[in-house]
Amino acid sequence: MKLTVHSICLLLPALLMISSCGNTGQKKDAAKTDQVQAYPVFTVNTQSATLQTQYPATLEGIQNIDIRPKVDGFIEKIYVDEGAAVKKGQLLFTINAPQYEQAVRTAKAAISSAEADVNTAQLQVTKTKPLVDKDIISKYELDAAQLTLQTKKAALAQAKAELVNANVNLGYTHITSPVDGVIGSIPYKTGSLVSSTSADPLTTVANISRIFAYFSMNEKQLLDFSRNYKGKTLDEQMKNIPAVSLVLADGTTYAENGKIESINSQINTSTGSASLRATFSNPVRLLKSGASASVSIPQHVDNAILIPQKSTTDLQGKKFVYVLNSSGEVKNTEIEIMENTVNNFYVVTKGLKAGDKVVLEGFQSLKDGVKIKPEEQSADVVFADLKK
Repeated sequence: MKLTVHSICLLLPALLMISSCGNTGQKKDAAKTDQVQAYPVFTVNTQSATLQTQYPATLEGIQNIDIRPKVDGFIEKIYVDEGAAVKKGQLLFTINAPQYEQAVRTAKAAISSAEADVNTAQLQVTKTKPLVDKDIISKYELDAAQLTLQTKKAALAQAKAELVNANVNLGYTHITSPVDGVIGSIPYKTGSLVSSTSADPLTTVANISRIFAYFSMNEKQLLDFSRNYKGKTLDEQMKNIPAVSLVLADGTTYAENGKIESINSQINTSTGSASLRATFSNPVRLLKSGASASVSIPQHVDNAILIPQKSTTDLQGKKFVYVLNSSGEVKNTEIEIMENTVNNFYVVTKGLKAGDKVVLEGFQSLKDGVKIKPEEQSADVVFADLKK
């Protein structure tokens, strides 16, 4: 067909319009491509890890003994100071109680008198016996003399017993430490009147060469705990529990590891928990009775899926992560995790598998089904904190 100048002029606006529409579509596609936002993602893999679970604990020395007077009197002298280390048998207090000194003197005098009576009775028996043998006097006189001697000997034995008792009471005026330990507070000062019925003890002596850390687990925690360790009996399971650590009140970890040595087999009905006891060596006496700390119990897991806590979101008490599919779109996926954590990582028990790609962070404005531009992060970067 032959085109004339007139027909070309008529077609030119239409061609320009088609060209213009094509350029607009290309610009929209380019703009749509430019709107795909980049997000860091990482690939989920299985690995081994050690979980640390902390339980609040109260510390007590292996012995915490109240020192109380057994006799009444005034404190004459105090030989130790609060916080001092003492040895077994070391003198702590003396009590001024002259009545016990007088009792000793009285008992000694009674013994002397009783010994004289015994000697006199013995002389009477010695003098009477030959006379009876010669039938000068009747045997009745000898029997009477021997009975008198026995009575005097019994009185002597009683006097000696009273001296022993008096010396024991006098010994109570010198109060010594029953164990090696550390002195607690001393509420009474020199000159104070004390007795066995005093409300407060003279002091306490705490044996803190070893420290007991008492903590509790609820029924579910106790069941999970018992399933983690091999053994047919509780004693066998305790032998397989690894060493535990102690986190002090300032957040530092105590240098000495401890061992769980006791698990109460009964659940406290009022609290719903059972008591456990871990023992720690305390050579430099850093740990004190009455202090608070946390017992940290390790639990090793193999082939675990770990994800950073920052990669999760919370919704109505559930945990979610954004998982990248093969089309480059993200799906908001619910996961289940273990109660225990590893540093800043969760252990996933359901919802993820090895090889899944998860958005690492910065997804606050991200929505389900959105296509993203993934920026792959290496495992060394993502799990760097896990290796510290």
